[in-house]
Amino acid sequence: MNWSSFSRGVFLVNLLGIVWNPKTKKVLIGKREKDPHIPALTWCFPGGRPRYGKSLEKELAHQIQLKTGIRVRVGNVFFARTHPEKKEFLSIYFHCTPIGGKLKAGELFVDAKWVSPRDVKKHFTTNMHPIVWKDMQQLGKKK
Repeated sequence: MNWSSFSRGVFLVNLLGIVWNPKTKKVLIGKREKDPHIPALTWCFPGGRPRYGKSLEKELAHQIQLKTGIRVRVGNVFFARTHPEKKEFLSIYFHCTPIGGKLKAGELFVDAKWVSPRDVKKHFTTNMHPIVWKDMQQLGKKK
């Protein structure tokens, strides 16, 4: 598909979970290697593209479990964005809470770990939107 022929309104949707563990006060991130769409991408929030005919929340929970082994309760959308470097991508961010499972890297992830919100940005090799970074700072302040 020639994406440059569209000036707006056609997107590949990517769901992302900000998985916050209130007990440990850490956020879940995963590491990808050799991403075919964004070569600079390494550490990221878990998620993926939804399948047709499924709810976005169930799809996100499924993708997070496949990639990290962690089962989650998906909360509300808190942010959505397009990407200047890949204009066809639309990322939708949800707050999530872990409800079980065992941490292990799975589908497309070579590693997964829990990190403090203040350390998330240190791991990312791609641009983190200021709204997402502000959310990380707010999580770090939660008691």
